[in-house]
Amino acid sequence: MANPIIGRSSNQSSRPKEPKKTNVTSLVTRRFVAWTVEITIFVASGLVPYSLGVYVNSRSDINRVPLNPVLVVTEKAIARPLALPVSYGIRNVAWPTNILWILALLLPTTLSSGQLYLLAKTGSTIPKRWFGVKVVNEEGTAPGLGAVVVREGLGRWTIPVSAAYLLWRYSFVFPNLALFTSLTMFMILAEGIGWPARKPRRALHDQLAGTYTIDAKSTLNKEKLKVAANVVDKAPTQPSIPTRSQSSNPNLSLLIVGLTSMIAVLSTLIGTQIYIQTQESQRRSEQNNSQKFIELIKALNPNNGVANEDRQRAVLALGSLNDQQAVKLLVDLLVKETDPTTLDTIQQALINAGLKAIPELKRMNQFLAGELESMGKSPNWEFRQNQLVITQQVINKILTIYSGKIKNIDLSNAKLGFQGSGEKSLFNLTLDNIDLSGIILKSANINQGNFQGSRFRSVGEDGRWDTYDDVIADLSNADLKQANFSGANLSRVLMSRSDLSRATLNKANLSYTRLFGANLSSTQLVGADLRNAILENASLTGADLSDTNLTEANLYAAQLGRVSAIGTQLAYANLTKTDWQGADLSEAFLDHANLSDANLSIARLTGVSLRSANLENANLRNADLSRADLRGANVAGADFQGTILFVGRQNPADQFVQTPDLGSKNASVQGVDFSKAKNLDPQQLAFICTQGGQHSRCP
Repeated sequence: MANPIIGRSSNQSSRPKEPKKTNVTSLVTRRFVAWTVEITIFVASGLVPYSLGVYVNSRSDINRVPLNPVLVVTEKAIARPLALPVSYGIRNVAWPTNILWILALLLPTTLSSGQLYLLAKTGSTIPKRWFGVKVVNEEGTAPGLGAVVVREGLGRWTIPVSAAYLLWRYSFVFPNLALFTSLTMFMILAEGIGWPARKPRRALHDQLAGTYTIDAKSTLNKEKLKVAANVVDKAPTQPSIPTRSQSSNPNLSLLIVGLTSMIAVLSTLIGTQIYIQTQESQRRSEQNNSQKFIELIKALNPNNGVANEDRQRAVLALGSLNDQQAVKLLVDLLVKETDPTTLDTIQQALINAGLKAIPELKRMNQFLAGELESMGKSPNWEFRQNQLVITQQVINKILTIYSGKIKNIDLSNAKLGFQGSGEKSLFNLTLDNIDLSGIILKSANINQGNFQGSRFRSVGEDGRWDTYDDVIADLSNADLKQANFSGANLSRVLMSRSDLSRATLNKANLSYTRLFGANLSSTQLVGADLRNAILENASLTGADLSDTNLTEANLYAAQLGRVSAIGTQLAYANLTKTDWQGADLSEAFLDHANLSDANLSIARLTGVSLRSANLENANLRNADLSRADLRGANVAGADFQGTILFVGRQNPADQFVQTPDLGSKNASVQGVDFSKAKNLDPQQLAFICTQGGQHSRCP
């Protein structure tokens, strides 16, 4: 009867230990709250200056400067792993924005470095100190810098974030960033909770660094730490008899080591043999090509009495050689040969050589273009001109045949269009309905070129649009006057400072395209897609933008005088400091657009929707706003001198031509505050007051 009593009393004696579980739970809670505060401070230190930079950048009264190169590099470094479409090219921002965004990089870095230093030296960051949490090593002292780097850098962040990234990157949810963020947070929290089967439970980062998270307010920390360390490391006091599986472990280990060594040795031998054979084959191929090249040169020498048929066969053989020296010889022959049949054969040989002939053709093209510019109208000018045309034709044919394989083909500064005054073009680059993704045409002359329906952008290796590896062409600073891009896909293509005057871009896809400082004067853009396009400081004077979609486009300080923008979508667009003098914006949609400091004088704005638009300090002198919807617009500082807000009823007997009844021809101004508007005349003021507008002089 005594035994049960003893057992019961021993169980009862162990029950007082239960309150310690409450303390552990309290420590876990305080530890989580401290970590949350650390992350919040870290994120806020970067997010606050970044948001301020965005706000300052939206102001129109601050001078703009190019984006800091450090920010450009950072943007690219972040965009690549996250598969974001990086914003290439020139971008101007308000000068304080550069400073604020640099702070958004420096503050989190400085703050996290300081917190890690405190954690290494004292065992607590500032938030951990607030909540009574401390990190120590097995001796109960501060962990030191090495342990902190392993704990925070490797265990806390690198392992869980890498695991989340690999799962996200190679799953069907890629490139959804919201799901990646959720998966990352789940991995970080799971790592911090620790493996439930371990007693006591420790997070992975603590196990890797050999650290313990303890209650800094408790007086029993050292005793608890010793107990926690001995739970894992405690060895049995009684000798144990090895089992069969335990005794076989050394043999199994030796077998695994032996097999691994044999595989490594065999792999090394096989790899070395393959490398030697590859190098030997390459050397023999080069020797054979060299011998063939020498023999073909002899066959091409007209002094050797070789027939034209034999010369043509030798030319074709040169094109089949995988040798850059042969390509160079063919290009040199291209501009020297006078026999039409042999000349056609040389062109065919270069086409057979493929894209590797482009660098040599570009070299000759630039040389001949320079010769033409320097010699003027000399007797030899026409001969050089014909030679240049031949190089242009061969380049045109190669690009056409190798459509879709042109990524990173560099034709910068090439002359592929005619440039002259009063002279008829002898060549027009024609690349209709082909894939030109990734081609580089920076500063090239391609005026009067035809690119109808062609694609200058395609998906990358991941097979998804709008990710970092998208194959995008570069046409920046190019001469594209009078070029035809109707229906072409130019989305996200770099076209900054390009000359597109009098070009045709009807129904072209130019969404997100960078047209910073581009010349689009008198350009046809009817029905084109320019959503989110960058047209900052661009010139669109006299362009036709009818039915064009410019939603959320950036046209800061763009020149838009006399444009036709009938029915154009400009909602949420940045139109700060734009010049629309004499433009026709009838029936256009400018809801929520930023037109601060814009010049809309003499502009036709009949039936335009300006709901919630920002017209602060805009010039509306003599503009026609009949039937315009201004409800919710900000017109503070706007100049309304001579602005037409309503149309008086005309006597039908005075009408020469009968016009259809379009209903009310008055502007909708209900609820709009005109108190700070400028130069309102008595008739305008009376109209505003009677139509529900607000002004201090309204009764």
